Amino acid sequence: MAENYPVMISGAKSSGIHEVTSPYDGSTIGSVEIADADAIEIALDTADKLYRNRDQWLAGEKRIAVLEKTAAIMQERFEYLALEAAREGGKPLIDSRVEVARAIDGVRNCAELLRHETGQEIAMGVNPASSGRLAFTRREAIGVVVAISAFNHPLNLIVHQVGPAIACGCPVIIKPAGDTPLSCMRFISILREAGLPEEWAQACVVDDNATAEKLASDSRVAFFSFIGSGRVGWMLRSKLAPGARCALEHGGVAPVIIADDADLDDALPLIAKAGFYHAGQVCVSVQRVYASADKAEQIANQIAKLGNAMTVGDPTSAETDIGPLIRPAEVLRVDQWVKDAVADGAHLLSGGKPISDTCYPATVLLDPPDTSTISQNEVFGPVICVYSCDDLDEAMQRANALPYSFQAAIFTKNLDTAMWAYKRLDAAAVMVNDHTAFRVDWMPFAGRRVSGYGTGGIPYTYRDMTVEKMLVIRSKEI
Repeated sequence: MAENYPVMISGAKSSGIHEVTSPYDGSTIGSVEIADADAIEIALDTADKLYRNRDQWLAGEKRIAVLEKTAAIMQERFEYLALEAAREGGKPLIDSRVEVARAIDGVRNCAELLRHETGQEIAMGVNPASSGRLAFTRREAIGVVVAISAFNHPLNLIVHQVGPAIACGCPVIIKPAGDTPLSCMRFISILREAGLPEEWAQACVVDDNATAEKLASDSRVAFFSFIGSGRVGWMLRSKLAPGARCALEHGGVAPVIIADDADLDDALPLIAKAGFYHAGQVCVSVQRVYASADKAEQIANQIAKLGNAMTVGDPTSAETDIGPLIRPAEVLRVDQWVKDAVADGAHLLSGGKPISDTCYPATVLLDPPDTSTISQNEVFGPVICVYSCDDLDEAMQRANALPYSFQAAIFTKNLDTAMWAYKRLDAAAVMVNDHTAFRVDWMPFAGRRVSGYGTGGIPYTYRDMTVEKMLVIRSKEI
C-alpha cells in the first residue's frame, strides 16, 4: 500500500509532490510533499523560537518517555518497517530486519544517554583564588539541529541523526535522501505518536539544492549533521554560519590486508558478505583486499565462488542476498568502471555484467591497476578488488595510498602483525580478524581526511549536540 506524507513542517504548505519509486522495479510505492524556501523559513523560525523559549523546553523525563515509547511502537511494527525499508531502499529483507533491530536499539540507546551522559565537577578550593567556591557543568542542548541524510540505511541513519537531538532537547529538522524519504517520515510520525510535540522534529524533502543549502547554512543552525557524498558535504560545511558545529560522514574504500597466516575459511565469508552486502552501497564495504602474490588468485577465486552463490534480485524476498543499486544510472556507472578495469588489465573472475537495469552481480577483479578508476575511488557497488603484493610492507603502502580514511582490517593469527597493522593503517578504526563493515551503534564511527569530519556513533553525536555549561557558586559555607 502506498503511503503519502505531507510536508512535516508546522504551518507550511506543499510546493509539489515527490513520488518515491522502488529501486528494483521502478513501481511507485509512495509520495511526500515537497518543501520550498518559504517552508524552510517556517521550519527554521519554528525551531529557533522553540529553542529560545527555555521555559518550554522538554523535561528529561518527557524525552525519555517519548524515546522509550517510540522504541516500543517500532518493535510492534518491526516486520512492516523492515519490509517497507527493503522496498524503498533495495537492501534485502534479511538485512533490513537487522537495520530495524539496530534502529530500535539505537532509540533505546538515546533514552539511556540522559542517565549517563552528565557534566563534571571542576576542582575548586585548591588555591586561594578558588577557595569558597563550588563549580560543576551540566550538559545543555546546543540549539537547532539540521540533518541531511543518505539513502543506504533509510531508517537507522535517521535514528542516528534525530534520536540524539531528541535526547538532548534540540529542535531538529531532517531532510532525508530523495530516493528514500518514506522511512524517515514513518519514524518522525512514530515520534509524534509517542508524544513528541510536532515542532520538535520536522521533516521535509526540498525542491532543489539551493533550498537544501539554505537549510544547512542558516545562522539559526547550531549543529549540522550530514551523511552523503564528500563533494556535497565539504561544500555545505564551507557555507555554515560562524559558530555552527558539524559532523560529516562520507565514503571510504575499506582496505583489507590478509597476512599469510590468516584463517581463510573464517576470513573470506566475512569479506564476501561485507563487500557484497546491500550491493556494496555502504561507506565501509570491503572494496580492496591485499594478499601475497602466491595466494591472491586463490583468495580472489574463493571470494568469487562465495559471491556466485549469492542470490541477486527482489529485496523484499527473504531469499535475496543482493538487491538492486539505488538507481539504474549507478548500474551503468559500476559496469563501466569494471569494464575499464578489465581493459586496463584486470582479470574478471566473476560477475561483470548487469543482470538487469537495476541489479548488478557480485563481481571480483584480480589485480586491477592502481591507476584504474575502480582502484582510485569508492565504487559503491558489489565489486571486490584483490591485489597481489610482494610483502606486508607493500600491502600497507598500497592500502594507505588513497586520501580516504575510514575503517580498515587485518586478518592474521599473529598478535605482533595485528598491532603492526593497527599502528600503520590510515584509518579511524582497524578490525582484527573481522570485516571492515563491522559496527555497533554506540562505538565511535568516523571518517577522516576526505572521508568525513567529526565522530558519529550515538553517544558521540549526543555530546556534539550539547554544550557543557558551567555553574560557579561562591559561598563562605563551601
